[in-house]
Amino acid sequence: MRDQKKADEIATKRVQLLLPLLDQGLDTARAKQIKAGICAQNGISERTLRRYLAQYQAEGFNGLKPKSKQQHSSEETIPPALLEQAILLRRQVPGRSIAQIIKILEWEGLAQPGQIKRSTLQGKLAEQGYSARQMRMYAETGVAARRFQKRYRNQLVHSDIKYGPYLPIGKDGAMKQVYLVTFIDDATRYVLHGQFYNNLEQGIVQDCFRQVIQKYGAPRALYFDNGRQYRTKWMARACAKLGVRLLYTKPFSPEAHGKSERLNRVVDSFLAEAALEKPSTLDKLNQLFRVWLEECYNNRPHSGLADGLSPAVAYRSDKQPLRFLPSETVADAFLNCEERKVDKSGCISFAGKKYEAGLLFIGCTVNVIYDPADITELTIEYEGHSPWKAKQLIIGERSGQRPPLPEHLLTKPAESSRLLNAASKQNQLRKEQTAPAITYRKVEKEVADRV
Repeated sequence: MRDQKKADEIATKRVQLLLPLLDQGLDTARAKQIKAGICAQNGISERTLRRYLAQYQAEGFNGLKPKSKQQHSSEETIPPALLEQAILLRRQVPGRSIAQIIKILEWEGLAQPGQIKRSTLQGKLAEQGYSARQMRMYAETGVAARRFQKRYRNQLVHSDIKYGPYLPIGKDGAMKQVYLVTFIDDATRYVLHGQFYNNLEQGIVQDCFRQVIQKYGAPRALYFDNGRQYRTKWMARACAKLGVRLLYTKPFSPEAHGKSERLNRVVDSFLAEAALEKPSTLDKLNQLFRVWLEECYNNRPHSGLADGLSPAVAYRSDKQPLRFLPSETVADAFLNCEERKVDKSGCISFAGKKYEAGLLFIGCTVNVIYDPADITELTIEYEGHSPWKAKQLIIGERSGQRPPLPEHLLTKPAESSRLLNAASKQNQLRKEQTAPAITYRKVEKEVADRV
């Protein structure tokens, strides 16, 4: 049986062929001339054309649908029990071919040799939703992901990184690739901030996120993919400080990040236009992008929004209040945190420089809290102690006197070895508790009596 949609398409084409012949008052000579033209243009015989016309006049549109070559039902062609076993074989191993399924059924004695035709079984499996193509689709993606959209602005914000063009910004004017970071609101599709950067370090996400916070407050939740720039200790710490829920997409599920992916495809049109301008600096490229973003995206009607609203209008007309946090909270959240081990001089190495952490913490691993924009002074944290400041070590022209070690690190004098004393006691105890395996006391007594 042919697919119903395909049958409708064929019937539609046949009606289009017959329309010139359905005009009322058409004389015989003119009709013959039109038939000849239709046959010549479409490569069909006059007999076929007459058959189409007779079927249309008798049954209408349905009469022009192609008839199935086999009028037998599924039960008559392949017994239901046999078809059920064929479906089970396909489900057990989706990669099994039709020929393999037929061979298994024949070997198991469920079907007689030659009873099942390959084309017939293939059609029946497709009707039931178990064709090879359908099984691959189920295995690769499962069911289609349902679309979602938050009700209010800043409930959920997506972010993604897109590879950008090459600019002559490297050493000696060498071409270097730049990268675009964007933050887009889920409910309104409004791009809160987007900017090109000349590297792929985690700092580009931090910088872009900071500008979002400063302009539009803290969102309720962030939604990232699993890129190394997003899955960082800093991101987890910053979101905890800001009260932002941190969400990640399921690995190998790009459809879950569809809004950012769709924005990236729209940005392709900007990149095509920007290539004509040939920007030579990163600042120029970002200037062009800001203009394009405002005029060609944020303030243009969006197909994903009701009533043809633009993302900018939808965002600004939302009644959900923005959540601005105290500047001290934001500043603390955007401090970076790294671990360092204190060396025997009481210092840590950071960014190629030495900072004095204190002799008290020699050999300890401490947390270093710092602002990437200013590392003249660091904050040191260690469990059980209040945070303190560490300044850069200044090396003078002459070596200073070696400072004494803290009291708890000095060697404690001892009058004797506690290890050897304890070992002697343990050895004596072992001798007392262990009985000899062989004793000769009785033998010695008998020898003495004989003598």
